[in-house]
Amino acid sequence: MNRVGLIAEKVGMTQLFDDNGVQVPVTVLKVDPCAVVALRSVEKDGYSAVQIGARESKEKHINKPQLGYFKKEGSKNYRILKEFRINDAESSYKVGDTFDVTHFKAGQFIDVTGTSVGKGFAGAIKRHGFGGLRATHGVSITHRCHGSTGNRTLPGRVFKNKRMAGHMGDRQVTTLNLLVHSVDQEKGVILVRGAVPGAKSGIVFVRDAVKKQQA
Repeated sequence: MNRVGLIAEKVGMTQLFDDNGVQVPVTVLKVDPCAVVALRSVEKDGYSAVQIGARESKEKHINKPQLGYFKKEGSKNYRILKEFRINDAESSYKVGDTFDVTHFKAGQFIDVTGTSVGKGFAGAIKRHGFGGLRATHGVSITHRCHGSTGNRTLPGRVFKNKRMAGHMGDRQVTTLNLLVHSVDQEKGVILVRGAVPGAKSGIVFVRDAVKKQQA
């Protein structure tokens, strides 16, 4: 990574129409003013990264360990922190540098990381897309069960990562290669083509696409 990413809020989804009248679904991301809080170097920390802060807060809303950390780094107090790995942090940025929505431009590809919507405890059909058992021929009550979970004497256990019922969602998800449809500097929002992970008002992290060549 050669550029740092930003912290944004997922406002929701809407639709636009291009010049040919084709409907384009977009996600609205509101980019909060972000600033560099700290730098990580290979010599001191073992890796190179930039820590970004967003949503400046009063001291009474920050606990003492965090206050001490911000004072040590010579930074303002922020509620949200996120590190972004880059190739050479110290030569590219300094503490106090600020960024806004103009950090990204229309037509470029980005990666968005967020926390997926939690679905609670889900069965194998909903969680993994299983087809379920037959509706007749002796099958009763267990139509939505996942079936056999393992062998008998050998190996006598259930293998790890077996697809079964369990907790679904509420995990960190990164959607790659999303296209920036447009950037509204006045409103401080980015319109991203397609869907991004997370619920409305959720915090997401936006960076340049790492697997897609930029225009």
